[in-house]
Amino acid sequence: MFLIFRNPLFIAPEVKELSMNEFVDKVNTGGINVSEPIIIKGADKLIEGKLKDGSAFKVSYLDNYDVTQLLLDKDIPFKVNNQKQSMWIQILVSALPFIIMFGLIFFMMNQLQGGGSKVLQFGKSRARVANKGKTRVTFKDVAGVDEAIEELREIEEFLENPAKFKTMGAKIPKGVLLYGPPGTGKTLLARAVAGEAGVPFYSISGSEFVEMFVGVGASRVRDLFAQAKASQPSIVFMDEIDAVGRHRGAGLGGGHDEREQTLNQLLVEMDGFDQDSTVILIAATNRPDILDPALLRPGRFDRQIVVDRPDLIGREKILEIHARGKPLDKDVNIKTIAKETPGFTGADLANIFNEASLLTARHNKKKISMFEIEDAIERVIAGPEKKTRIISEEEKRIIAYHESGHALLSHILPNTDPIHKISIISRGRALGYVITLPEEDKYLKSKKELLDNITQLLGGRVSEEMNFDDITSGAQNDLDRATKLARKMVTEFGMSSKLGPVTYKIDEEEVFLGKEIISRPHYSEEIASDIDREVHQIISECYEKGRQILIDNRDALTTLANELMDKETLTREEVMKMLFNVKSHKKNSQELAGVSASSASPSASPSPVSAQSSASAASTTAAIAIKDMQSGNIAYGRRSGDDIDSRDYGNKKASGKKNKTKTVSRAQKLKKNSKN
Repeated sequence: MFLIFRNPLFIAPEVKELSMNEFVDKVNTGGINVSEPIIIKGADKLIEGKLKDGSAFKVSYLDNYDVTQLLLDKDIPFKVNNQKQSMWIQILVSALPFIIMFGLIFFMMNQLQGGGSKVLQFGKSRARVANKGKTRVTFKDVAGVDEAIEELREIEEFLENPAKFKTMGAKIPKGVLLYGPPGTGKTLLARAVAGEAGVPFYSISGSEFVEMFVGVGASRVRDLFAQAKASQPSIVFMDEIDAVGRHRGAGLGGGHDEREQTLNQLLVEMDGFDQDSTVILIAATNRPDILDPALLRPGRFDRQIVVDRPDLIGREKILEIHARGKPLDKDVNIKTIAKETPGFTGADLANIFNEASLLTARHNKKKISMFEIEDAIERVIAGPEKKTRIISEEEKRIIAYHESGHALLSHILPNTDPIHKISIISRGRALGYVITLPEEDKYLKSKKELLDNITQLLGGRVSEEMNFDDITSGAQNDLDRATKLARKMVTEFGMSSKLGPVTYKIDEEEVFLGKEIISRPHYSEEIASDIDREVHQIISECYEKGRQILIDNRDALTTLANELMDKETLTREEVMKMLFNVKSHKKNSQELAGVSASSASPSASPSPVSAQSSASAASTTAAIAIKDMQSGNIAYGRRSGDDIDSRDYGNKKASGKKNKTKTVSRAQKLKKNSKN
């Protein structure tokens, strides 16, 4: 700052003060610079000018001295200024450098305090306060989680009318933990509470507590609860609490002292000495397994509410909410869409209508039809069509037989899922896919169902080997999923006749996120060998079972593959007509309208309590299963990232010159539909 004001712009030029005798001498001897006029300030009795060497000077004179005559005699130009300079102007000019300096300091301090950094307010909470009426989201905008809504309504009522509960001797809950998969509506529920509650609602993210400076996180926790207590009864919502509430001392490298101090302060605020507080903490996370046990005990989070993927009725209600205000065609059936989207979260369902709206605008249509919605569902599952991907005729034939193998086994096996659609049109990283859908939401899987699922997964590889006397890398994802499912049967579900009803699960927690530093099995090397043999036996038996079924129905397999080569996409109705004479062991196998359930691998919803109290490991939410020859398979609404790229597909090459054909997309169909 000192260097700035040393700049010549801020330093007044040095003025030499002359006596009257010296001034007269300079005038008489020609020492005055006549290129610029002399300024005579009559009101101040002051003469200002420049000498020949360029230096400035000033002279004070008396009233009885005739300065003007002296300058006229020597032909020196001058100007007379009889206006007296204001004292305030003089003060302002003198103080200008200091004003500028303090202005810059104030500006920099304001910048540090403003924006996202707030350097000078590190210890202050960044919670946002939402008052009733200012938010547009209410419980009417939330569907598919009726149990969670009921619990939160009771919390809201407790704050607004505590006497009703206190007469029964009930204590106000300290906290509510919302946990479940991403996209199920945990944060939306909190917004609805903010819109409905008649008390102050403070919202903050778990990542906003910890900064680079020590002590900031704990200070912000104290400030947050101080604000909430000052306006109690009130609600504090903390999103992604796992960012600050992770198990202390966990993971590789031990704990993080600053984060742990923040967690300690949070524990004290939730259940400290102040027992009369009416501040309720609502927190959300999709990683309850890594939260500290002290945070989850009763007295802190008294209620732990699962916000899971919606069931059929829940999906229907969610779709109705997202369909509000959208121009839907008469053929749009919400119930049908709900049946076609098992395992979808609320965020996925919202994305379907958004994608359908974009597709409708792209096709220059005025209303959203089932055509756009069906396309949107496939885009959400497998990605957009690859209209420019070039696939040789030989590889296209391999893909058709591969997908037909999956589809035929899906039709015949008693415990697999009827077909919804088969396609060899590339989507995302998929070269082809088979979609199967459930008739109803299922939460348990029997051993027979799991074995049939593995057999179905292996159908693509079996079909390749039967029809081309060779195999390709296209079945990599199928083999990976089949192997994982077989290993789960042996190590987690206790479905091995040799090893018995014992679990041999390896600790699979991430070393940077979990409670243990390393992952290790809890069984001997001999048991590990037995597990490998059992997994191999399951895969081999299912492979042979699938081979025998396809051999017995080879004509149907060829017919289905040829039709798929011709049309590229087959609907359920088209497949059922072609396979009408093929015996299926399913119930109601001849019905065309039904759809059925499939899931790549069952998994229990995570529980925030100890592992001993978790639900059955076979419990699962039914989800879409896609049997494909690709690298971007979807399982339970999530994209698997460990699959091969579709460019690696196709080790088998046809002899001679290949006919390069474009994988005919639905461009012409879209164009025709747009005209209609």
